[in-house]
Amino acid sequence: MNRDAVGIELTGLKRCLFLSGSQIQTPPVKELQFFKKQPEMQTEEVKIFYPPAQRLFPGCCQSLTSKIMLKEKIRRLAKSFHPSIVAIRRHLHSHPELSFQEVETGKFIATKLREFGIAHEVNRGGHGVVALIQGEKPGKKIIALRADMDALPISEANDVPYKSQNQGVMHACGHDVHTASLLGVARILYSLKDEFEGTVKLIFQPAEEKLPGGASILIEEGVLENPRPAFIFGQHVLPGLEVGKVGFRPGLFMASSDEIYLSVKGKGGHGALPQNSIDPILIAAHILTALQQIVSRHANPLTPSVLTFGKINSAGGATNVIPNEVTLEGTFRTFDEEWREEAQLRMKKMAEGIAESMGGSCQFEIVRGYPFLKNDEALTDRARQFAVEYLGSENVVEPDVRMTSEDFAFYSQKIPACFYRLGTGNPARGITSPVHTNTFDVDEDSLRIGMGLMSWLAMKELENS
Repeated sequence: MNRDAVGIELTGLKRCLFLSGSQIQTPPVKELQFFKKQPEMQTEEVKIFYPPAQRLFPGCCQSLTSKIMLKEKIRRLAKSFHPSIVAIRRHLHSHPELSFQEVETGKFIATKLREFGIAHEVNRGGHGVVALIQGEKPGKKIIALRADMDALPISEANDVPYKSQNQGVMHACGHDVHTASLLGVARILYSLKDEFEGTVKLIFQPAEEKLPGGASILIEEGVLENPRPAFIFGQHVLPGLEVGKVGFRPGLFMASSDEIYLSVKGKGGHGALPQNSIDPILIAAHILTALQQIVSRHANPLTPSVLTFGKINSAGGATNVIPNEVTLEGTFRTFDEEWREEAQLRMKKMAEGIAESMGGSCQFEIVRGYPFLKNDEALTDRARQFAVEYLGSENVVEPDVRMTSEDFAFYSQKIPACFYRLGTGNPARGITSPVHTNTFDVDEDSLRIGMGLMSWLAMKELENS
C-alpha cells in the first residue's frame, strides 16, 4: 500500500499525525487510518509510533517516539499511583501540624520515601525532608521541586471521613495536596530514573505559614547547595481554578509581605472627663487614617501596594473608660523592594509624629516578611509550553498578579524559579471554598494531574540543555 504519510495511533481516537516524505510501503493495519498531512494536528494523545516510520525517518521518529512514550508513561504512572497518593493526602489532612511543629508529618514523609527506596535527609530546616533522585549522569543538570507541609490554626467544618483530628488545626491552604503530590512525583521519577540524565532534588519544606518562613531557614542551611539546582519549581492549589487546569505567569507574581505592630500610648481616665486624659484611641484613629496616604499619595500608581490593619485592641476597659494603651496590627505588601524600604520609613515617621503632636507616643515595629515572588520568564515560558504539551492549550491559563505572599519567593530571589497554580475547584460538586477557610477542600483528581504535570516538567527541563 503506497502512502505519502505515516500514521500514528492516538489514544482513544482513530486519528493520525503525518510526516511528509517519500512513498513508503506499509502493510494494512486495521487500527490505523491514513490521511493527508495535517500540520495543525497536535500530538498530546499519541500512543504508538508505527515502526516503518522509524526506519524511514530514524532521527525525527526516535525523538518524537521518545517524547510520546515518556508522556504516556508518566500519565500511566500518575493514574496507577493516584489511589495511594489520595490515601496519603487524606492521612496528612487528618493529621495536620502547625508551622515549626511538623514532627509527625516529617516522619511520615520519610517513611514513605524509605518505602519508595529514595535516599533522603530528615530534620532539615526544623522538620523538613530533602531527597535526591539521580538519573544517568547525575551531575549533568540538577533541578529542585518544592512542597510545603505545615497547616493553619483553623477549626475544620467539613464533614468528611478525612476531617482533621487535631482540634483547631487544619490543612486549609492545600499543603497536604502539595506534599502528597510531590511524593507522587517522587514515585514517578524514581520509576523513570533510567530514562533521564541529571538529578532531581525534592524539598519537603516546613513552616511556610509563619515568619521567618521555612524557605529562608532551609536556604541558610544550604538546601540550594550540594548539589546546587539550576532551577526550582513549586505548585500551589487554586480553588478558583477548575480541576484539570493550571496557571503559569512569568515575571512578578506575588507580593512581598511585612507585619506591622503599633503600640499607641496615652493617659487613661474617665470617658466623661477627657480633658484629664490623653486618648490613645483617638490618636490611633488619626494614625490609622493618615497611614493610608502612604499608599494613595506616595506610592507610584503603577506599583501595586496594599496597607491593611486587621486588628485594634485595648486591654480591659469599658464604654466609659479611656485606656492607657491601644495596639494595632497590620500588613504591608508591594512588588518593589526600594519602595518597600521607603514606605516602612515613612509609616514609622508619620505614626510617631502624629502621636507626639497629640501628646502621646507610638512604638512602631515592622517585622520583615517574605520578598516578592518573581517567576523567571524564560523558565516559566518553557514550563507553560510543556504544560500545554501535557494538558492541552485549553487547560493552561495565565493567572492574575496576586497581593498574597509566599515564602517560595526566597528561592526565586536566589535561583531561577517557577511557581504555578494547580486547579482544584469543582463547582458541580460544591468544591469552591477559598484557601484559609474552614470549609476548604479539593477535587482529589488534582493529585493525579499535579504529580503527572510536575514529573513531566522536571523531565522536560532536565532534557533542555
